[in-house]
Amino acid sequence: MAENEMTEKEFSSLKKFIRPYSKLNVFMYKLTGGRLMGTLSGRDVMLVTMTGAKTGKERTIPLMYVPYKEGVIVVGSQGGAPKSPVWVKSIQKNPDVTVQYKSNKMQLRARQVDDAEKAEVWPTCVEYYKEYDDYQNRTDRNIPVFVCEPR
Repeated sequence: MAENEMTEKEFSSLKKFIRPYSKLNVFMYKLTGGRLMGTLSGRDVMLVTMTGAKTGKERTIPLMYVPYKEGVIVVGSQGGAPKSPVWVKSIQKNPDVTVQYKSNKMQLRARQVDDAEKAEVWPTCVEYYKEYDDYQNRTDRNIPVFVCEPR
């Protein structure tokens, strides 16, 4: 069992907060090129636009900015919740994404890393957002990690 595991009730409360905050974050970030709501706890945020797995509609979400080579790393932590965020299925089905960091936009293709590669890139993830280690310790699920590279 994971250390300090999140309960379903805590997860449900978290989800009620995440959706409206994310919508506001995306709106303000786009409006100001990341000058407003471009950080969380003093660390940079990026916007990731992807195509929904079920709906086929474009969705934009704020995630922690983790630069990697010529692209970024995207981490499906959801705060260490017992379930992966819904966007994980979208990025698995439709790996072409647009990432906006501040006013810079990149056309990238995401690929989910296996456990060996995750072990290699995880220190980079934690370097940019140390809470990822806490999140992985909080859940029994293997948090999905995607390397996003130029198309």
